[in-house]
Amino acid sequence: MKPITFSLALLLLCCASIASAQDSVPVYGYKVVHTYPHDTGAYTEGFFYLDGNFYEATGEVGHSSVRKVDINTGKVLQKVDLPPPDYGEGIVAWKNRLIELTWQSQHGFIYDLHTFKQIGKFDYPGEGWALTEDSKHIYMSDGTPTIRVLDPNTLKQTGKIDVTADGKPLVNLNELEWVKGKIYANVWLTHAIVQIDPATGKVVGVINLTGLGPNPADLTDPSNDVLNGIAYDAKHDRLFVTGKRWPLIYEIQLTPPQTGSK
Repeated sequence: MKPITFSLALLLLCCASIASAQDSVPVYGYKVVHTYPHDTGAYTEGFFYLDGNFYEATGEVGHSSVRKVDINTGKVLQKVDLPPPDYGEGIVAWKNRLIELTWQSQHGFIYDLHTFKQIGKFDYPGEGWALTEDSKHIYMSDGTPTIRVLDPNTLKQTGKIDVTADGKPLVNLNELEWVKGKIYANVWLTHAIVQIDPATGKVVGVINLTGLGPNPADLTDPSNDVLNGIAYDAKHDRLFVTGKRWPLIYEIQLTPPQTGSK
């Protein structure tokens, strides 16, 4: 999600947790059914689909923005830049508001969904990574195994979900999306999207996206330009994924699950 500054041990623990989860939960493959253009300058931190367009938040200090993007052409239809020192993070739409997190500034911004004019600001402790919603609550990831549950009107925390994979805490939960009653989460620096039961916090499925995306040699910064970004078109049951500074957005279908074995 950010420049790589955490320990290798933490990364290995994260990957080991997912591998362990694959021994007891379904592991889905994928099939690409369509591709769409994506701005290779967009360091994707937040991503969702709404009313025929993509909404995307980009990160990095001095390059952070919130955008409304034409799905077919990749053209930026609307944009608001986030000035330094803030580092833009996840976004979510709630009614007529567009809500954005920042990474370590401990505050977020509220925009008018239609004009992109800033209409508010809110504070929270710790880091901000990603947001999604289920029409009743807003869910927020912060890099820990805990997903915060927020009141959509006040943006204050009202609960939490402790996420586990095969009984072990799962760290580095990144971009989020609500899909058919589950929270889908990118796991930073892996090729995995996990499916989380919001009632229990348990990982109930893993989507293995190994092989998806550009050749690492073609990326600006292969170590950081990783898979990140999940969007869902509920009306047409379309699932989209992308990555940081990737040239394409992929519409995928899940292929039948398998249960992992040692």
